[in-house]
Amino acid sequence: MEHIVFEVGLALALIAIAGFLSMKLKFSIVPFYILVGMIVGPHAPDIGLFDLRFISSAPLIEFMGRLGVLFLLFYLGLEFSVGRLIKAGRSIAVGGTIYIVINFTLGLLFGWAAGFPLKEVLIIAGITTISSSAIVAKVLVDLKRTANRETEMILGIIMFEDIFLAVYISIVSGLVLSGATSLAGVLSSALIALGYMLLLIIVGRKLVPFLNRALNIKSNEVFMITVFAALFLIAGFSETIHVAEAIGALLVGLVLAETQHMKRIEHLILPFRDFFGAMFFFSFGLTIDPLSLGGAVWLSIGAVALTLFGNVVAGLLAGRSAGLPPKASTNIGLTIVSRGEFSIIMANLGKAGALMEILQPFAALYVLILAILGPLLTKESKHIYKLLNAVFRLDRKTPVKEPANKADAG
Repeated sequence: MEHIVFEVGLALALIAIAGFLSMKLKFSIVPFYILVGMIVGPHAPDIGLFDLRFISSAPLIEFMGRLGVLFLLFYLGLEFSVGRLIKAGRSIAVGGTIYIVINFTLGLLFGWAAGFPLKEVLIIAGITTISSSAIVAKVLVDLKRTANRETEMILGIIMFEDIFLAVYISIVSGLVLSGATSLAGVLSSALIALGYMLLLIIVGRKLVPFLNRALNIKSNEVFMITVFAALFLIAGFSETIHVAEAIGALLVGLVLAETQHMKRIEHLILPFRDFFGAMFFFSFGLTIDPLSLGGAVWLSIGAVALTLFGNVVAGLLAGRSAGLPPKASTNIGLTIVSRGEFSIIMANLGKAGALMEILQPFAALYVLILAILGPLLTKESKHIYKLLNAVFRLDRKTPVKEPANKADAG
């Protein structure tokens, strides 16, 4: 523990190098953070003072990574608003259902076709269904798409996925860890998660006048601490009732976006979002051992291909259900194709249940490929749409409703 500060400094130096490479190559920064984390870590050599294994500092780096997810989702909530979410409530429910049904069904079929036993199939379906909130948030912010017409559907699907995740983990953990599950427990978990989200949104909106007065603080220091206290308390409490802490952070951002202090909060939160966000992707890379990935290569590539297909189809259908044009609908599927923290959680559940060892390298490689492809595909979504449109004539198949705002879906 004596070199922990030096190790964190070394980690930051590596992250900075990855950032410079990303800028030089004009590529999304997220894969570079993940890859530099993979290069080092527990499997790396110990070069005297330069211990690239990051053993002493691993818990601190992991914690800072967790904070990164909170700040990324909190900032994304600030860029959105509860008002827009409520207006899109029905379309989000329909779009979220479409997305989950398509991707979850494909995941089940993939696991079954690959010859896995039932419990492993259920874990694989969980790994391949849930998007990475952190990567999606980072991509939306980096590409300046938070005001796009399809963004409310993207955020809605992320929240819808969290409700599904709460129910699914309840079921699968019962089957995998104890061999049984309680229907009452599953329903209770789902209702608590849904009720909590709705309550926080409704009550938060009612409290906007109070929040305007309470946050009228002259000192930036006290103002920032007050906002952070609310963020961490609500995000932490969310986790205690099986709602992902990242979703709790998103909800706080959605509520505070309605206040007159939104711009001030956004300005203060920006450096924390970038710093801790970088730590999250680096810490995620530290958990992946490249030497353990070999046996899962073809399995992972097959799952990636199926996920890309499922996401494009689900995005087009979800967008169509909300009256979005094909271009915006294509953006939906491509933006949320990245997989990350939730897929690793499912793989760890399989490990805890002593299931087949291939699940861990499969999840790691699958997540890595999509963490790299996701930001790239989102950035190039305009060209991908043109290609799809040239082949399938998407613009002739989807009736488009007039949107409330005229923001470009690009």
